[in-house]
Amino acid sequence: MNGQECLTLVRRNPVNAAILDRLPALGAPQAHLTAGALFGTVWNLLSGQPPGANIADYDLFYWDADLSYEAEDAVIRRADALFADLPGTVEVRNQARVHLWFREKTGLERPALRSARDGIDQFLVECTALGIDARGEIYAPFGLRDLAAGRLRLNRQNHTPGLYRAKVESYRRRWPWLTDCEA
Repeated sequence: MNGQECLTLVRRNPVNAAILDRLPALGAPQAHLTAGALFGTVWNLLSGQPPGANIADYDLFYWDADLSYEAEDAVIRRADALFADLPGTVEVRNQARVHLWFREKTGLERPALRSARDGIDQFLVECTALGIDARGEIYAPFGLRDLAAGRLRLNRQNHTPGLYRAKVESYRRRWPWLTDCEA
């Protein structure tokens, strides 16, 4: 699968298509649609399911050096208005702030991220490290081959490898054809 084929599949989910079409209007620096909205849509279509099946939410990453909650909340409120008519929840997070709340939420440490793509680089499973920016450019630091083949591998850049097994089990419940290469 190349980038254009991936983008075509991702846009077959009408929520993804609407978010990507509107993403420039959000005005958030380094904004990317990412995570399960993308890989879940691809895996749904490859397994004959509707494109939006099994997608709990639509994650938007951005990176802004303003670490205040107020600045992030302003972007979240703009996103709420921009995407209000879409089904599903759009989750917006400033990747510059992740290290400030990650320990409280998970009990684990996380170093500060330097960009939105730095957050994508550290996804737990390599083939899920995928984002599409406001220009429609695909960012896939580990390529798209394993995504298309359903091969799951631990991302050695992730800071929470102990969570890998639970993540893989969650994915395989929804898409049983996926292969755990770490097993």
